[in-house]
Amino acid sequence: MIPLANRLQNVEEYYFSKKLREVRLLESQGKPIINLGIGSPDLSPPERVLNALVETFNEDGAHKYQSYQGIPELREAITDFYKRHFNVPLSPLSEVLPLLGSKEGIMHVSLAFLNPGDEVLIPNPGYPSYESVTKLVGAQPRFYDLKEENQWFPDLLELEKQGVEKVKLMWVNYPHMPTGAQATNKLFEDLITFAKRHQILIVNDNPYSFILNRYPRSILKYRDAKEVCMELNSLSKTFNMAGWRVGMLMGKPEYIQAVLRVKSNMDSGMFLGIQKGAIEALNCSDMWFMSLNSVYEQRREVVWKIAEALNCTYDSTAAGLFVWCKLPDYLNAEDYVDVILKEKSVFIAPGTIFGSNGDRYIRISLCASQDALEEALKRLS
Repeated sequence: MIPLANRLQNVEEYYFSKKLREVRLLESQGKPIINLGIGSPDLSPPERVLNALVETFNEDGAHKYQSYQGIPELREAITDFYKRHFNVPLSPLSEVLPLLGSKEGIMHVSLAFLNPGDEVLIPNPGYPSYESVTKLVGAQPRFYDLKEENQWFPDLLELEKQGVEKVKLMWVNYPHMPTGAQATNKLFEDLITFAKRHQILIVNDNPYSFILNRYPRSILKYRDAKEVCMELNSLSKTFNMAGWRVGMLMGKPEYIQAVLRVKSNMDSGMFLGIQKGAIEALNCSDMWFMSLNSVYEQRREVVWKIAEALNCTYDSTAAGLFVWCKLPDYLNAEDYVDVILKEKSVFIAPGTIFGSNGDRYIRISLCASQDALEEALKRLS
């Protein structure tokens, strides 16, 4: 056995990678598993997106390598989308970088800005990849608490008391996954002030803005944001294109150029058909969002009933693709979801996989059909 790299000593296989193997094993044994654990949209992308993909197949040059920065039309569609929905002006030439999914961007940003030993502020609870990528590049994760009593917002004054001299980067994610908390104007303004005071780069990971959310916000809208902030976004949730792997990074030219220096050494561009499909998605009218959210509203009603059947509480104002449910005090999240999986054949994510502050919670996905959700409710009632 060739020795593994030392960096793997502190990085575990992604929870869902392991757990879904267990789910598939149970399914192979004839168990009728209902998967309410992951946020992989089961609905189709807009028809115009699919048509654009197919129509590209016979174009000259469609199957060649593409630009590392994406075709100009895609960058223009991204900037138009940000101007229309977030009132954020961006230059398609220098302030936008298409990505092969926004998860790729977490790695690219980390490689572009972090040195070994730099500290990175990571939300607890939060997306597990922030921690794993930080460790992979040799930086030091430093978790900041998000708690229900503080609306799942960071306590910036407490962070300053603890000292942030070694902090280089801070990950934020609003609307927040897994809790569904939505940022306020004041929160984003306070974050920008905090970042400027301590010379910290803040990256807002923003893929859930249009899912069950009346007030889509971008941190880049606020005064002086581009000095210290970047933003990741994705078509995965908003347009049901998770498997297409289309993301984007926005920020000032110097930051974008730094990330491009990493990215151009790690991939060879995005397939032209996918870019053409992404353009069509970004040009969808507001009717698309209304239709999509109508489906999720109906599903959420059933998931709320599931939460109540499990004696959980939840926030009915939360946004995003999940319902974050608080368990009774006497239950352990991981043990409880294992019992539900084995006895009821329903897979739900335990809050602990998102950090220690999730240890009294479970997360239920809306990415299942109405019939599947009704069946899950029947099994769990």
